[in-house]
Amino acid sequence: MNIGQASKASGVSAKMIRYYEQTGLIPAADRTSSGYRDYSETDVHMLRFIRRARDLGFSVAEISDLLGLWRDEARQSGEVKRLAQGHIDELHKKIKGLQDMANTLTTLVKTCSGDHRPHCPILQGLESGLEDEDRSIRPRAGAVARPVQ
Repeated sequence: MNIGQASKASGVSAKMIRYYEQTGLIPAADRTSSGYRDYSETDVHMLRFIRRARDLGFSVAEISDLLGLWRDEARQSGEVKRLAQGHIDELHKKIKGLQDMANTLTTLVKTCSGDHRPHCPILQGLESGLEDEDRSIRPRAGAVARPVQ
């Protein structure tokens, strides 16, 4: 099947299929006598595997490791579990970071009256989070921030 058909069958865009080939994540497709890529059902199966791993947030490097383990019939399931658990740990860190951001922004938004006055607790909260070396950059009312000389 051609790249369009493989794309439709796997749910992976033709552009990503070419990228995966270029980076070596998947082997180069066979070519027809006229030079077009020719994908097999096995290739489509591998592309579906990759798509599912991407849907779960695995990086291309992690997917490469997973593909290697998937192809290795002598693998130990402990290796696969270790890789998946590491990914879960990273996801939990990202979730915690996103929750912290949402909580901070929620607190800042609750302190803002959102009226016609220029006083803005949201901007003050953002400013108070600046590092000490960044404190030399302070905006004047109605001005663009520029470094203080």
